[in-house]
Parts: sequence; C-alpha cells; structure tokens
Amino acid sequence: MADKMMSGPDKMVSVRQLFGIDTDLQVPAFSYRDDHVPEIDHAYRFNPEVTLAILAGFAQDRRTMIQGMHGTGKSTHIEQVAARLNWPCVRVNLDGHLSRLDLVGKDAIVVRDGKQVTEFQEGIVPWALQRPVALIFDEYDAGRPDVMFVIQRILERDGKFTLLDQNKVIQPHPAFRLFATANTIGLGNLSGLYHGTQSLNHAQMDRWNIIATLNYLEAHEEAAIVLSRVPSKDTENGRVLIERMVTLADLTRKGFAAGDLSTLMSPRTVITWAENCEIFNNPALAFRLSFLNKCDEYERPLVAEYYQRCFNEELNESWLVQTKVGATE
Repeated sequence: MADKMMSGPDKMVSVRQLFGIDTDLQVPAFSYRDDHVPEIDHAYRFNPEVTLAILAGFAQDRRTMIQGMHGTGKSTHIEQVAARLNWPCVRVNLDGHLSRLDLVGKDAIVVRDGKQVTEFQEGIVPWALQRPVALIFDEYDAGRPDVMFVIQRILERDGKFTLLDQNKVIQPHPAFRLFATANTIGLGNLSGLYHGTQSLNHAQMDRWNIIATLNYLEAHEEAAIVLSRVPSKDTENGRVLIERMVTLADLTRKGFAAGDLSTLMSPRTVITWAENCEIFNNPALAFRLSFLNKCDEYERPLVAEYYQRCFNEELNESWLVQTKVGATE
C-alpha cells in the first residue's frame, strides 16, 4: 500500500458528488489511506468558495493560502478536504521556535553497526517534497524571516529545492501540494489583534496563486454542528439553548473585531460549553468554566453583559454558590 501511495493519486472524483458543490470539476484522489491522511469529521461544514479554492490547489497544484480570524477552522478545512481525497497531509506551525534547520535538516550523530557516525537528517520540507503530501504551514504570517526565505524556494509550482550541505537538488513529487493559513495577509499586526505576526515580503506573497478568506459559519450552521457533537441537546429546549450560545459567541467575535475583547469564542469553544452544560447542568457555570475564565479580568463585565443579553440572566458569583457540582437530590 505504501508503494501505491508513493506513486500518487490513482483515481478522479466528482466534486459535485463528494462535496455537493454545483460544479463539473474533477479532482485526483487516492483509493487508499495511510497514517498521514486526516480522519474524516462527518459533522464538518464546508464553505463552498473556500472548498473550491482548496480543491484547485489539489487538482492544479496551485499554492493556496487561507486567511481569516482565528477559530474559523482554516487548517481544519484543508485537512477535511484532504481526508475526503485520502490525500496525506502534514501540518507545521510556524511559531517562533521553528528554525531553518527544522525545515531543511541538519547533521546528527547516530549509531551504525555499533559505531557513532554523523548523518544528515532531512527536515520536514525535503521529506514532504519527495512524497505525495499536502504540506500546510499554519500561522504563516508569524514565521521568522530566515524560515520564510527557506519556504520561498518551494513556492514556485515546479520549484526545485537545493540542499547546499549535501550538494543535492530535490525535484518535487508530482503530487506534492503546498498550503498555508494566516490571520493576516502578510501586512503585519496593523489592527493590533495579532501580536507576533510579521509583514511579509511582497515578492513572496505574490507567489501564492490563490488566497481565500474564511469567515465564521452562519448561525444556523454552527448550531447544527454543536447539536451533532452534543446530540442530547437536540430537544426543543436544547435547541433554544444552543441558539442563544451561538448568538453569544457571535457577540464576542464582533467585540474582538472591534477591539473591545482580546479573545473570542470559536465554534470549538461553543461545543466545549455545550458539553460542559451536560456535566454541570448549569449554562452559567459551564460558561464560566469554558470561556469567561479565559478572558482578561477587565473584559469580564462586558462578556457578562453579552450573557445577560442572550439569556436574560445576570452572570454573577451566585451561580457558583447555588450550584453543587455532582450533588444528587
């Protein structure tokens, strides 16, 4: 099976049948799965425009970047497309600790036949380049300058990668694909919301063939996802509760975008809140433990106001006193 995977995609699939998008586009896919193929999340909801952008990346080898606020599911969107194509996928987070050597490779001492020898160990870039792998660079706009210039070498569609220390030129595998996710589009922290992001070289940004923007789901779609993850809430009262939770989440996102809050509720946080409601049987307490305690102390009154708007109840310390966790009557 490994040999079959290394040879590349072995079939074509219909986007209309696989994703329900009204297009005649056919995309290459694999008949087999390996350990690097993400698990399919059947509850995931696809944004049609972003899905088409990602599929173009897979079908036509277009370098594709997904931009949007955190918590919108940018990386997950790419992974879930890859999962349905059985396409191996590897994510690399470009945090401040990732070095050029991590990407390219370095000499390391290994034991061969009982003797210590120096051997070159490939980094993630040469490893992925030689395989039918979708390589995703997360937090692309937070990468260090020396790391970004390594990536620039492979942004050309047929760009070869040179290992100077090894006097070796790597030819990309025909099924190698490159994606990235970013909170900004290379302009840096202009809004003040994303500390640590960098202003990227315009020549590098120009090498990305497709840039798509992913926003949060519509309220009814997000509520449907939460209900699919917490099916016990799929009752008349439960659906009303979930709708209020999603409405509150949307208020935090608008507050974050306006600069009033330094954090927001992602769909993942809403799901966690709903799950915690099952444990504590109290939406207010579950809200405190799922989100409010993450917020800056000075921002909590505003978040409490959001809660009051959505639930018509004051959020105060009395909730913690009134609720006896785990107690039975």
